[in-house]
Amino acid sequence: MFGNYLIGLREGLEASLVVCILIAYLVKTGRREALRPVWLGVGGAVLLSLVFGAALQFGSQTLTFEAQEALGGSLSIIAVGLVTWMVFWMRRTARHLKKELHSRLDAALAMGTTALVVTAFLAVGREGLETALFIWAAASSADDGWRPLAGALLGLLTAVALGWLFYRGAVRINLAKFFTWTGGMLLVVAAGVLAYGCHDLQEAGLLPGLSTKAFDLGDAYEADSWYGTLLKGVFNFQPDPTVLQVTVWALYLVPTLALFLAPGRVAPNRATPAAAQAAPAPVAPKEPEPHDTQVAVPGARDADRRERGAADAERVHDRARRTGDAAGGVEG
Repeated sequence: MFGNYLIGLREGLEASLVVCILIAYLVKTGRREALRPVWLGVGGAVLLSLVFGAALQFGSQTLTFEAQEALGGSLSIIAVGLVTWMVFWMRRTARHLKKELHSRLDAALAMGTTALVVTAFLAVGREGLETALFIWAAASSADDGWRPLAGALLGLLTAVALGWLFYRGAVRINLAKFFTWTGGMLLVVAAGVLAYGCHDLQEAGLLPGLSTKAFDLGDAYEADSWYGTLLKGVFNFQPDPTVLQVTVWALYLVPTLALFLAPGRVAPNRATPAAAQAAPAPVAPKEPEPHDTQVAVPGARDADRRERGAADAERVHDRARRTGDAAGGVEG
């Protein structure tokens, strides 16, 4: 249940942030007449996601066991691929998401009402389809009745509440850190979904090794205990995985998580070249500014130095001459 709650929270919060950014931009720029097309697009995206999730749930029940396992395993792998791409994309572009949405919205406003509906529909629909697919895959692999769906629904409701609080300005958190840590935990959940997807393909006869177990803890493991529920919800753990499941889980999670948590995954500000951010340009020492009554002309500074030098030499010569005259007067 916790894993599905995390999926609903993480995916739902992205969609909520997109909607908040679009609505806040229109309100602040005095374009409230464009709110209705945006809400139409958002509503259409939510409806499409619900229809897609229902089609996955009820459509798969009419298939044979082998076809269900093949469909479930294939969609689980596709869901893991989409979520992995989304996690890395959000980790890299979270800082610039607001600017990108603003630019798209400005272009849509210039094109008309239909463009506004399409922009909102695409911005939210992508998140909704990914959420529906990944929640369905995680719930199918959990095989735990209604609790996975309840956890995902609670996560979505929490995301909607947080999105409203963000819009009202009541909640301010570091979104970069939030998406980093929740993205890392989501990769752990995705590793379990991937492993179980491979197990479904083994049961469908598309992959070998179904009878080759890595270990079997069935005698010492209680699936209904608190630790069994926790391991199943977070890691999608099963007491008798195959060698292929364990191998796929490790080969996915270890390098992916290490790459995701490595420093330097955030894109530089697009308004400034990356090289300029890496090292500040050296600042040349400023020359003394001329007075308001002076005009800075090239070569004038050197000419001033020569004139001052000539004047100093003349003053020295006059001083020596006066000294000589005074000495001669005394002797006379």
